[in-house]
This record gives sequence, C-alpha cells and structure tokens, in this order.
Amino acid sequence: MALKTISTFLSPLSLPNHHNFSNFNTKSLNIYRIPTLVSCKSTQSQTQSQFPLSETQLLSSEPDGTGAAAPTRGDRFLERQQADEAAKLVIKEIRKSKKKKKKVLKVNTLVASCYGCGAPLQTSELDAPGYVDTDAYELKKKHHQLRTVLCGRCRLLSHGQMITAVGGNGGYPGGKQFVSADELREKLSNLRHEKALIVKLVDITDFNGSFLSRVRDLTGANPIILVVTKVDLLPKGTDFNCVGDWVVEATTKKKLNVLSVHLTSSKSLVGIAGVASEIQKEKKGRDVYILGSANVGKSAFISALLKMMAQRDPAAAAAQKYKPIQSAVPGTTLGPIQIDAFLGGGKLFDTPGVHLHHRQAAVVHSEDLPVLAPQSRLRGQSFPDCQVASKNGMAGKFNPIGLKGFSIFWGGLVRIDVLQVLPETCLTFYGPKRLQIHVVPTDKADEFYKKELGVKLTPPTGKDKVDEWRGLETMQQLKIKFEDPERPASDVAISGLGWIAVEPKRKSLRISDNNFAETIKELHLTVRVPGPVEIFVRPPFPVGKAGAEWYQYRELTAKEEEVRSKWYF
Repeated sequence: MALKTISTFLSPLSLPNHHNFSNFNTKSLNIYRIPTLVSCKSTQSQTQSQFPLSETQLLSSEPDGTGAAAPTRGDRFLERQQADEAAKLVIKEIRKSKKKKKKVLKVNTLVASCYGCGAPLQTSELDAPGYVDTDAYELKKKHHQLRTVLCGRCRLLSHGQMITAVGGNGGYPGGKQFVSADELREKLSNLRHEKALIVKLVDITDFNGSFLSRVRDLTGANPIILVVTKVDLLPKGTDFNCVGDWVVEATTKKKLNVLSVHLTSSKSLVGIAGVASEIQKEKKGRDVYILGSANVGKSAFISALLKMMAQRDPAAAAAQKYKPIQSAVPGTTLGPIQIDAFLGGGKLFDTPGVHLHHRQAAVVHSEDLPVLAPQSRLRGQSFPDCQVASKNGMAGKFNPIGLKGFSIFWGGLVRIDVLQVLPETCLTFYGPKRLQIHVVPTDKADEFYKKELGVKLTPPTGKDKVDEWRGLETMQQLKIKFEDPERPASDVAISGLGWIAVEPKRKSLRISDNNFAETIKELHLTVRVPGPVEIFVRPPFPVGKAGAEWYQYRELTAKEEEVRSKWYF
C-alpha cells in the first residue's frame, strides 16, 4: 500500500531523463512506515450515488483517472491563505484612508500661516486675517522666510486695537466677522483621534464658565494636565492650599483623565516651572496641545512656558522669537500654530480658543470686551456695606430686614432681586472693577434699568448701542439652603464675568432679630442675565484671609487618595 501511495503522488510529475531513482531507498521515508487504515468500499444504491460525496469520502476515495482532479488539502489551504492575505490588504488600505481623514489638526506646512494667529497668509483682502503686502510676501517667499511673517491684523492687535474676527455661536457682535466659532471648533474636533498630551487651561476668575463642559468630545482619552491661570488676580491673603484642594475637588467630579493640577500665573511666572517639568515627564515623544476657551490666556501661557523652558532647551529659546500674539480680544488665534519647542520628539501646538455662547463676552459689543477682563487683583464688593451704602444713598435703609426688597445691578449685565434673606445676609461681588454696582428698591428696578442702561449701567456703553441690546432675557430663581449660618452658603457664578459669594450671616453686621432669623432655612434670590449666559450655583470658593478660616477639608478614603489628582503651586 505504501509503494502504491508513492506512485500516486509521483505519477503526475514529468522528470528529466537523467534523474536516476534506481537507488531510491524507501526505508528513508519514515512517514510511510506508520500503518495506514484501509476502509472497504461498500456498494451504494443508485439513489445515493446521485448526491455529491462528502469531504471525508473525497479524501478517502482513490482517483479513478477520469474527470477533473479533486482539490487536495494543500490546494484548499493555499486558497484560504490567499483569501486571508487579500482581506488583510483591504483592511489595511481602509485604515490608512481613515487615518488620513482624521489627521487634519496638524499644521499644513505647504500653506504658510501667520505665526501670530495661525491664519493662512493672503494678499487679496486687506481687512481679513492673514493679510500681507504683496511685495513683502513675495520677498519673504523668495528667501523661504514665510514662517517669520506677521499679518496686518496681528500687528494692530499687538498695539492694543480691538479687532474681532469670530462670529456665530459663541462669537462676538460688532465688527467684521471672517470666521465662525463653529468653524474654529471643527478644527479641534479630530484632536481626540490623536495620541497627544493635552494641556488644558482654565481661568480661575471664571472657573465654571471657562472649564469647557464637553471637553471629552475634544480630548477623547488623551491624558490632561490641568493648568489654572491668573491666580495672581485672587484677593490678598488667599490660602492656595485651600484653593488647590477646592479645584481638585471640583475637577474630580467631572471624571476626566487629569494627571495633575497646577496653579499658575503667566504674568509672574508662578507655577510655570512645574508645568514645564510635568510636560517633559509625560510627553513621551507625543505632540503637546494647549487647549482652552477663548481669552483664557493660552498665548500668554505659551510665552511664559517658552521663557521658562528656554533656560534648558535651546529649541524653546529659538522659538521665543516667533511666538503667538497676546491680545485682550477673544479669538486672537484662528488656526493651530506649530511651535518647535522641544529638542527631542514632539511639537507644541497653540490651538484656537473654544468660543462659548454662554459667556458674557459672547453678548457684549467688541468695544466693551476690555471691561470684562480684570487687569488687577480682585477685591470683593459687599452688600450691605456701610461705606458702599452711604455712596449709593442707602445708609440706614437696610434695618431691620437687610437686603430684602432690594435689587442689585452688576453693570448692565446682571440683576439680582433679593426675595428672602436673613437680616445679616451679605452678597460679595468678585469681578472686573470697571463694572459698576448699583442698589435700588425692587419696585423701582425696572424704571431704573430703562433710564440708566448705557449710562450708569454699562455695558452696553452709550445710548446708541441700547437699541441693539437684547436685555436681561434669562431669569432664574435660586433657593439656596444652608446648615451653618456662620459659613458662606454658596457662590452664584456668572459665566464670563465672575461670582457672587452668598453669606447667610456676616459677623460685622449686628442687626438681626433672632426670632426672625430662626424661621428662615434657605435664601431666595432671582438672578437675571442676557439670554445665552449661564448661571452656576457652586460650593463657596475660599478666597481672602477669611477663606482659610471657614474652609473645611473633606476626609478622603484610601482609594480616593490613590486616584485623586495632585495639585502644585
């Protein structure tokens, strides 16, 4: 049987005549020494023979020399292998095409862009971002120096002029609008597909409004270094241990992949060295993207970061010469700007600010934008307050019920009606100093608003802009509960503006009726703001010397201690 099997395999082969198999030793083929099972064929009926044989029958039967040869196991194995390889090639091509579509955030080096704002350079439209004089453009192009060109708009911004370019959802009314807020956000939409390190910036003076509630839609699963900016604007005497713990507590609730939290000031360089060290530690060859809402201070932070990194990294020192433009106008950066800041692998990218429709900056005129940006250390303005009350002609009118029945206007942007409070309840306003505060009886508030809007109640500034003003369309009733009247109950944060600290009982005020105070367990306020602006009720923010006195640290479990982000200052 073994010899017959060998002849079966060798018979189809045509071999040259000079090959001599006379000395072929069949004993060398050990595989044919294994006993082979021989199955006896049984006679099948005519009906059964009409059906095709099974695979087992085909393998066990011997070819009869007629018809097409049946495929062997080797043939079928090769066919499967070829099919698998073809499928793998198709899948590989599909993945390549998807990756090409996703990687749209990276700067296109074929298109020269302004290093100040990231807008593509152009010579046709004078007022548009990216405009460069034709002769200057051709000269720089000839010498391969287009990466050193600053557009006309950036030159004006660097000299303090307010030139907006972003309109639409979250953009700004007034002035020309060359790009929409949605288009800028679309440039960041594919960042979640990149393997990158995200440095996310948050403004401490507008923590809730600038945090980006849907940040995971932009970052995906990428790790985040959270940088809290402008801490130098907090009131004197603020304990940063309390502030850091408060920020980490608020961040933990958002369930993001935050590696660490850093309290920084781009102006004084406080905390910048810690961020630079953390970036070098966690970068691991990846690109680094600076992400944040519009006017959160990204360009100022990058300038401070490069200055700090230049002490050790010559690449960062060289990059300082052509860094993004800093301006008070939200929406200065209009495209991703690549910065060669690392001597090793990876690039640093400044990205366009995310424009949010729920911030106050999205509703005021472009000329009023500087009013919303605090330039110096915050100082809370409290009501009732003897000095402030005397200036407003309200001295002696708060007894014995305090603020109840009064309305407080924070410029022309916020109105607070005090419905139910304790006699010693105090409201302290933290925000831009240029925004004036006025207190009037609630029954005269509507008349006062119509008369003084654009005059005392600014922004809007000037009666010519009042007709375009949308007014205080959103009204939200707040019921603030408190357990300990000696501690602040909560903050009422106005997106894009600041916050109001609500204290049930202020120690400096001694005008309460104890019997009356015991009947009140919650405070009732009505807050009015322009249509899209959001109102946040949050745990009280510990600022000033008093903040360290009443702030209480929460006891953490062992598991929370392990996963909780660390903060640095």
